[in-house]
Amino acid sequence: LIVTGEKLWERFLPKYLEEIGASVLIIGSLGFLQNLLGAVWALQGGLLSDRLGEQRAFRYFSWMAVAGYALAIVFPHWIAVFAGMLFFSAWSTVSLPGSMALIVRSVGRGKAAMGISMHSFIRRLPMAAGPLLGSLLIGAFGMAAGIRWAFGISALLCIGGLFLLKNFPGKSPQYTYMPLLTIWRRMDGRLKNLLFSDILIRFCEQIPYVFVVIWCLNEVKISAAQFGLLTAVEMAVAAFIYLPVARFSDRMERKPFVVLTFLFFTLFPVVLYFSSSFTMLLFAFTVRGLKEFGEPTRKAMILDLAIEDAQARTVGVYYFIRDFIVAFAAFFGGWLWLVSPTLNLWTAAGFGLVGTVVFAVFGKGVAR
Repeated sequence: LIVTGEKLWERFLPKYLEEIGASVLIIGSLGFLQNLLGAVWALQGGLLSDRLGEQRAFRYFSWMAVAGYALAIVFPHWIAVFAGMLFFSAWSTVSLPGSMALIVRSVGRGKAAMGISMHSFIRRLPMAAGPLLGSLLIGAFGMAAGIRWAFGISALLCIGGLFLLKNFPGKSPQYTYMPLLTIWRRMDGRLKNLLFSDILIRFCEQIPYVFVVIWCLNEVKISAAQFGLLTAVEMAVAAFIYLPVARFSDRMERKPFVVLTFLFFTLFPVVLYFSSSFTMLLFAFTVRGLKEFGEPTRKAMILDLAIEDAQARTVGVYYFIRDFIVAFAAFFGGWLWLVSPTLNLWTAAGFGLVGTVVFAVFGKGVAR
């Protein structure tokens, strides 16, 4: 329910900001803020999930999202949207460490990739439906009013999710305080290798991320409904490959799956650059969906290598470091877009190529 609400507006948010008067640099700052908040909330999510248990932590996160949506609805200004994002952008990242720890506790490390894949598969259903529904709201009410309607529906879905959490089988585990520096020192060297490569790959993703919708609507000149369909295609492709890949990933060395995933990240900005029609964009977004090929495998690697008595916190520290650094890539992307959209897309591809090569040569996997 909560992810459906998020996806009603998320992909259209850069265009919404443009509609209400935000400049290119402010839109670029959106990506910076999203990644910076992702870093902060991932760290807090790991700490709170380990300390309070998943149920209580998830309830706090849901109420925060409702408050953020209310702020963005009442004040239709980009400053209010940014302020609201302090709260409503939290759910996906703040719940991630607790969700991953809960999954591996439920199914065991030997089935971690399958468990994460099933979780990701279920999430992709609302992630595919959300943009389609969001495009209908925009078609009915216009960009500005349609997004505000989407914010309102998102708040209601968060409240609906809160009722389901009443019967959530979360528990408060035994919590032992551990300084963040100690967590970093205890992190497996293989996990640090993966983190370094992941940072480079996320530069590839985030440099053009907030401008993809603007490229599609302004440069290729498709409609919001067509963009919603492209997003649905992306999510459908991702969902289709999750479970078969996870079945092999839990039985084999994980590294090749992650290398292939990094390659698809690298290819997307290249294919997007050469897309001048809706048909070509369908191919580009198919490639974008294929970048999820080994994402559950990558997350399973993180859990395989996480500190046994601090899994959620290990995940939180990993994402905090990654997203804090990558936040600056999104801001850098805004500057590159001002210079040239072409420079933006090819710089992103360059980071992806370096990240892929680095992990292929120096990264170490986890044998099954």
